[in-house]
Amino acid sequence: MNRLLSFRRLAAMLTKEVIQMRRDRVTFAMMLGIPLLQLVLFGFAINSDPKGLPAALVAPTQDRYTRAIVSALELTGYYRFTHPAASAAEAEQLITRGDVSFVVTVPSDFGRRVERGDRPEILIEADATDPSVASGAISTLGTVAADALLRERGTEPEAAAAAAAQLQVTVHKRYNPEGITQYNIVPGLLGVILQMTMVMMTSMALTREIERGTMENLLSMPATPVEIMLGKVLPYLGVGAVQVVVVLVAAKLIFGVPFVGALPLLLAGVFVFVAALVILGYLISTAARTQMQAMQLTFFFFLPSLLLSGFMFPYRGMPGWAQVLGEVFPLTHFLRLIRAVMLKGADYAGIAQPMAALVLFVVAFATLALLRFRRTLD
Repeated sequence: MNRLLSFRRLAAMLTKEVIQMRRDRVTFAMMLGIPLLQLVLFGFAINSDPKGLPAALVAPTQDRYTRAIVSALELTGYYRFTHPAASAAEAEQLITRGDVSFVVTVPSDFGRRVERGDRPEILIEADATDPSVASGAISTLGTVAADALLRERGTEPEAAAAAAAQLQVTVHKRYNPEGITQYNIVPGLLGVILQMTMVMMTSMALTREIERGTMENLLSMPATPVEIMLGKVLPYLGVGAVQVVVVLVAAKLIFGVPFVGALPLLLAGVFVFVAALVILGYLISTAARTQMQAMQLTFFFFLPSLLLSGFMFPYRGMPGWAQVLGEVFPLTHFLRLIRAVMLKGADYAGIAQPMAALVLFVVAFATLALLRFRRTLD
């Protein structure tokens, strides 16, 4: 009976642990789900060299030389002209909203200058808020465009110097001309920090009541589900406000991130984003029974959101299905909003789409949380 190791006792302990794992379905699902999620996302969705980047073409007279250059740029795989006949004003709105990564401007006298043997010039404006997105596409510009022009004229390039002499490609890296990574990362960190802390703290608020056995006292109060939800989430809005101030001050004083947009517009977007997060945390708390389960569900949401939102890896470098999946996370839309306001100086029209998406998340999460909370009262 007192042997150091008994296979019968060991088998009983193993059976007990297997039964316990089967009962804790959330933990068991996390053990299987997180590795599979990481495998799929890192194996298929992550791409540090994005291709097929949307571009707009501003060309008043689209002659054969312009078409040859556009075709050559598309053949590189980096450019996808989604707006092939945009005006200068339309192109400015598109790049400000983030709908395109490049604006290619070909002057109206381009064809005549080519025929006269002058040195023609084209302008390519790149959205450099994320330096890693445009680096590969920009590196192919000069040679590809010059070779295309020479082929259209019936002349094959004999040397790189001769090709460069035929065409001048001016690249304007907008919003971050020096390619400073902190300008892209630090504003995004605000969304990541808020998501990690707000969702986790709020999701553990209700489960803490269950674990401590005080849930019955809470339910016996003459309060509606809406009042209970607001009472749980509003204090965390204040915590989020403190975090926003700390991050924004550090971004300006420590990292020197430019702030060219309107502060009230940014704060409005941050408020809607934080509201969506704390209500999401409350929704998670209605599904979890312990604080450990709430934390696990939070990380199960946090991991794909971090990878698919465009914070760690270029959003447009992911395949189409991954981009569609990334749209269901509030962080994706918040990153577009904060970078547009801080780095591009976008007005409300420039952030209307991400702002509307965040408002929709607030409404959807609140509705689901209230419905779920009523079911947990049974």
